[in-house]
Amino acid sequence: MKAMVINKISSFEENQNPLEVVDLPVPIPSEKEILIKVTTCGVCHTELDEIEGRTPPPRLPVVPGHQAVGLVVKNGRNAQRFRYDDRVGVAWIFSSCGRCRFCIQGNENLCLDFRATGRDSNGGYSEYMKVSEDFAYRIPDSITDSQAAPLLCAGAVGYRALRLTGIQDGKSLGLTGFGASGHIVLKIARHRYPNSKIFVFARSERERNFALELGAVWAGNIEDSSPERLDGIIDTTPVWKPVVEALKNLGRGGRLVINAIRKEDVDKDYILNLNYSEHLWHEKEIKSVANVTRGDVKELLELAGEIPLVPEYQEFNLEDANIALRELKQGKIRGAKVLRIGP
Repeated sequence: MKAMVINKISSFEENQNPLEVVDLPVPIPSEKEILIKVTTCGVCHTELDEIEGRTPPPRLPVVPGHQAVGLVVKNGRNAQRFRYDDRVGVAWIFSSCGRCRFCIQGNENLCLDFRATGRDSNGGYSEYMKVSEDFAYRIPDSITDSQAAPLLCAGAVGYRALRLTGIQDGKSLGLTGFGASGHIVLKIARHRYPNSKIFVFARSERERNFALELGAVWAGNIEDSSPERLDGIIDTTPVWKPVVEALKNLGRGGRLVINAIRKEDVDKDYILNLNYSEHLWHEKEIKSVANVTRGDVKELLELAGEIPLVPEYQEFNLEDANIALRELKQGKIRGAKVLRIGP
């Protein structure tokens, strides 16, 4: 099978094409695993973090990609949840121990044995992949494969972040950064909280105009002050500066949720500029998002089928994964980026 592989850690400045096209054997599912013929796979900023060494070290060489959608083509000996040709998706959570207190509570994202798709095991930048049937999800009939792919990470982790803000209908929400996750969260929030005003902070005019098209009441630059103090803000950027700027716009008792696996070091000193009275006083809170649970993915896909939730996306061929990642690195974003792998 054809696949794109990360062979070594490197920066995009050093290597503009860090993924290599290779031929690999089609994986064989064991026990409770299923084999999936991949049709689409979302492109995520986490792939940049893996390539450039900001995540826990990936297993090298590794096939990245953790927003994979495809068809079940073979079941392992004890796999019974899915039938041949069922349409399924695979998310960032590849497996967890299933026994610790976090797993028992449904918080597999905090399991010490959490394994990530496309980092600790081969992912969806390939024609086939395998996964435990317990960590695969049915895709609603109302959305296409390309529409479903961004929901498996950008959507699911955004859904978790939105829940963690604790806002209710009528409370104001800010979104800092407006890429794949941000635009999906805006759509979810408008459906769930129709009386809430949504404010967007984004670095480019194109992103700000896109946010207004989707229903934001206001869109400004990262450094701008919102017209009012906000009850909750979700930060989806890869750097520190927007976090500090967001805290200035957070209202009394508000919560900032940081939706990022890592922060880049380009402005690492910016966090030292926190001023207690300006940024943190009046019982403001900061909370991080770590990965996703199976419950997050399942609930988000069910919601997507009901709305229906249709992300904006751009398609690329599998062989053009490096181009998609370069554009993501350069901030050339409108919605999500998706690799088209199968028919």
